[in-house]
Amino acid sequence: MENSYCFFENRKCKFFPCHQMEGDFNCLFCYCPLYNKEKCPGSPEYIEKSGKKIKSCVKCNFPHKPENYKKVISML
Repeated sequence: MENSYCFFENRKCKFFPCHQMEGDFNCLFCYCPLYNKEKCPGSPEYIEKSGKKIKSCVKCNFPHKPENYKKVISML
């Protein structure tokens, strides 16, 4: 996919890829803007650390899939 306003892939990033997935990888939402959303369309897991429940998005690829750009924007 070509880099544009709704897609950007940065293969030179030292963390690329931050998640394992097939196909195009959208780095536009490097830090997920949906992290603070209680009802996230992705697949977060919740872990406990120091007695607190923490949202872990390590296994979630939702914001990195190019076809989800409009869904992410609509939730913001």
